[in-house]
Amino acid sequence: MASDPDDVLELDEMWSFVGNKQNKRWIWIALCRQTRQVVSYFIGDRSEESCWRLWHWIPASYRHCQTFSDFWETYQAVFGTLGTDHQSVGKESGETAHVERWNNTLRQRIGRFVRKTLSFSKSDEYHEIALRLYIHEYNRAVIS
Repeated sequence: MASDPDDVLELDEMWSFVGNKQNKRWIWIALCRQTRQVVSYFIGDRSEESCWRLWHWIPASYRHCQTFSDFWETYQAVFGTLGTDHQSVGKESGETAHVERWNNTLRQRIGRFVRKTLSFSKSDEYHEIALRLYIHEYNRAVIS
């Protein structure tokens, strides 16, 4: 994946769970606004460390991009300190609309990511495999 000089990344996180709702897993997503492709993801908790891990998984060619996120303070602590052009915005701004839509689509397509469901992952390994397969198919579809 290569970026264009004017690409913008939208950042967001959503929760899911493994086994039971007390075992929350946060899916961190970096989505390219222009191509609509997921350029990076990380599954972890909602900590600053997990946000740093998302940053490290973003391909080097995208690290110069302007980024938008919600007001979760870890984004500002990570992306705001890297010398990148990062802005925390509200949902009403529309600057994170594509990544929010992606989260909704994921929940619609795969039962294990729905908040109130009888479908759930029994292991972290299969939870990530399901997500990785979805991202792979999604990214293939948007470039077709």
